[in-house]
Amino acid sequence: MEGDSLLGIEKKLVREVDNRRDDLVELTQALIRIPTLNPPGNNYRDICEFLQTRLKRSGFDCELLRAKGAFADSDEYPRYNLIAHKEGLESGDCVHFNSHVDVVRVGSGWTFDPFAGTVKDNKIYGRGACDMKGGLATSIIAVEAFLACHAPSFPGAIEISATADEESGGFSGVAWLAERGWFSPQRVQHVIIPEPLHKNRICLGHRGVWWAELETKGRMAHGSMPFLGDCAVRHMSAILEEIEKTLIPKLATKNTSMPVVPPQARQSTLNINSIHGGASEFDKDESGFPSACVPDRCRIVIDRRYLVEETLEEVKSEFVEMLNDVASRRAGLKFEMRDLFSVQPTLTDKKAPVVVQVKNAIQKVLGADAEFVVSPGTYDQKHIDRIGQLKNCIAYGPGLLDLAHKPDEWIAIDDMLDSAKVMSLSLCHLLSSDTTRHAPISTNGV
Repeated sequence: MEGDSLLGIEKKLVREVDNRRDDLVELTQALIRIPTLNPPGNNYRDICEFLQTRLKRSGFDCELLRAKGAFADSDEYPRYNLIAHKEGLESGDCVHFNSHVDVVRVGSGWTFDPFAGTVKDNKIYGRGACDMKGGLATSIIAVEAFLACHAPSFPGAIEISATADEESGGFSGVAWLAERGWFSPQRVQHVIIPEPLHKNRICLGHRGVWWAELETKGRMAHGSMPFLGDCAVRHMSAILEEIEKTLIPKLATKNTSMPVVPPQARQSTLNINSIHGGASEFDKDESGFPSACVPDRCRIVIDRRYLVEETLEEVKSEFVEMLNDVASRRAGLKFEMRDLFSVQPTLTDKKAPVVVQVKNAIQKVLGADAEFVVSPGTYDQKHIDRIGQLKNCIAYGPGLLDLAHKPDEWIAIDDMLDSAKVMSLSLCHLLSSDTTRHAPISTNGV
């Protein structure tokens, strides 16, 4: 760390973070030990109540909000979100740290207990350690260190949210909250999402996404006489061949000026997420064999990632034109398409206040220039930007994106400490007296 470049209050903040090392480790472990698997959406209320107890001790007013009736919410698996708010004594901007609490399934290949939060070689292991309970814990430590140096005299307000379902689109989490005004520019001015992009990177946004389901139609017949039917799987095979032969090479020629990481993602891409045709493997009879039928339908789900230089309309029409071309050359090919969801590309201006202050803090803490990146996949910035209309939003947090969703997922303790220092210094300057004022915010609804 470039200590000579730090002001007195900044040095004090750095010391406060360092003094909380053990607390940071214990908090991260505690969060990992609450298995918030999505799907189905386990223990959302439990983790929100745990965080509520913690943040109330630091003087936050907390609201536990169930996204009742939202996508995936049910009485068995209720979608709970937490928003914690602390108001300073003077007017000023509101800085919001948003983290999702859900984690993906465990999967195979682990050598550590995925929900133990094991510490070894300066790393904390566990499902969600990197993505993104380590980032959530880091933001809490950063805020608490700031409050230890400033409370209660700081200007503005600080918020911390713990939200649901980011791994499945965020529709019962940040999207639901944004629809109700929680992320409007009138009540929140700066948002930092501690996704694992590494401690020296500022993530400005993400590529666009279009998911769609394609179904080919056929006609059933006995499997011993396929000439009496029309095989939907063969029709889909012709489409998949065209995707491989023409569409994917064409997408590889579309490049972007967005600094997407890794570099291979600086082009348009298409992934076949799933494929199914004919009798399901779960519809077998007792002998273990499906019935002898020509399949009358075949479905795939496509995941198309596109660039800021493209429009969603262009992306869709390009795919449909390819389908029509195949159909014109293949007798009997009939298909139907259904949109599943789409998200436009997001890109925050490098001159935005939150970008500038985090960049400056990275320089002071790490002694190196910040790297600007764009995520290959989407995260909850899409809802803050598109629904909340709040543009002053970035992802910044510790952890390596390549470790997310993998077995033996881990996060380095020193990286969390460094990121906490960056967040704390950024918070200090974003809440300085020369920032735009806001009126005190009521946390009793919006």
